[in-house]
Amino acid sequence: MKVSTLALTAVTTAGVALAQPHKHQHGHLHGINKRTQTETTWVSGPTAYAFVLDGKTLSVDEVCSGIANNKLKWADDAPEGICSSTSSPAAPSPSPSSSAPSSSAAPTTTSAGATTSPAASSAAAAFYQKSSSSDAPSSSTSSAPASTGAWSSWSGNSGGGGLDSEFPDGQLDCSTFPSQYGAIPLDYLGLSGWSGLQAVTFGNSAITHIVTGIAGDSCKEGMMCSYACPPGYQKSQWPATQGATGQSIGGIQCKGGKLHLTNPGLSKSLCMPGQGGVMAKNSATGTVAICRTDYPGTESETIPVELQPGASDQLTNPNAASYYVWQGKSTSAQYYLNPIGTSAQEGCQWGTPGSNKGNYAPINFGVGYKDGKTWLSIFQNKPTTSTLYQGTVEIQGDVSAKCIYQNGQYCGASGCNSDGCTVSVNSGTATFVVSN
Repeated sequence: MKVSTLALTAVTTAGVALAQPHKHQHGHLHGINKRTQTETTWVSGPTAYAFVLDGKTLSVDEVCSGIANNKLKWADDAPEGICSSTSSPAAPSPSPSSSAPSSSAAPTTTSAGATTSPAASSAAAAFYQKSSSSDAPSSSTSSAPASTGAWSSWSGNSGGGGLDSEFPDGQLDCSTFPSQYGAIPLDYLGLSGWSGLQAVTFGNSAITHIVTGIAGDSCKEGMMCSYACPPGYQKSQWPATQGATGQSIGGIQCKGGKLHLTNPGLSKSLCMPGQGGVMAKNSATGTVAICRTDYPGTESETIPVELQPGASDQLTNPNAASYYVWQGKSTSAQYYLNPIGTSAQEGCQWGTPGSNKGNYAPINFGVGYKDGKTWLSIFQNKPTTSTLYQGTVEIQGDVSAKCIYQNGQYCGASGCNSDGCTVSVNSGTATFVVSN
């Protein structure tokens, strides 16, 4: 999806600007046969909006209140539907089903999650490769990833214990961050440890209004409160009811002052392992921060993996057969690779134009497991930025073809281009190696 920023003019002052538009690419990763030719395609997606006034981020409620009170006005045509509804307390969530929902991605100020599907198009922006032949699916089972210890190098946050512990549904106060049940607190976001907060209003069959939390907010009544899991794991909780216009909703819910599971049919633990078999290694001379989109949820790039020079750790590899489904399309993970020397605290949050960090990072990774194969991609974060990554990235291991970025070019099975490359993993573990 793309995130667009809109221009406002203050009624009492001249020229107030809101954020400029940027988009995100997301990975539809399809089978590649070594003997077939592939075609790389990008598909644009739905629009979400970010509002900035004199360098300060505004919520949609603040913007709409300013419009209603004649303190702000649109510099251009008013965007359709932005202020058509107002925030109200969330009604209790319907009981979630054991299967993943089929709605997804585009909240007010965030980026979209990656999806994989046999279909060639999606409402979310997509990076994928079409093949003239397909590989036969093979059976495989998911196992809990082994810890490499590299996570502890990231800024000293505690948490992530009790990964296999059953969450005490409806017992913890909403003010308690559940670090004893696998969740990792992201204190640098200013959300009381949570990776994202969504105040939601339930309609008859869908969530009709979403207000995304900003720094200083905490998990409060009616909110969906999303969380990070250690590398190799991902959150297991999201409600069956999703956004009425395609937004994704994720996390556990604050209801009656207590934290409640939203998808107990999938797991009674907060974190679940991915398929495994994918690593990242820092062969550069500075810190490397790789940030996954919080999907389903606010879809901001807030789920961190930080690697010190020489360190390796896992990248979570979602299994399409068992993870979140968006409008009939299964999910792969999208990661943002920040410039060498960027910490997770700097890079794993919303960036600013020209910073080359966060959602403006030059390179994306796509990671997903489907039909018996793991699919991996390296691609330019178009059209958000045309800035070239200063370094080299290569997928190493027993993979279907070469896939390497260096000197502004992505080189794969069909040669080099300025867009990206995708490979499948034949056997064993594949590693994204980042170097100067």
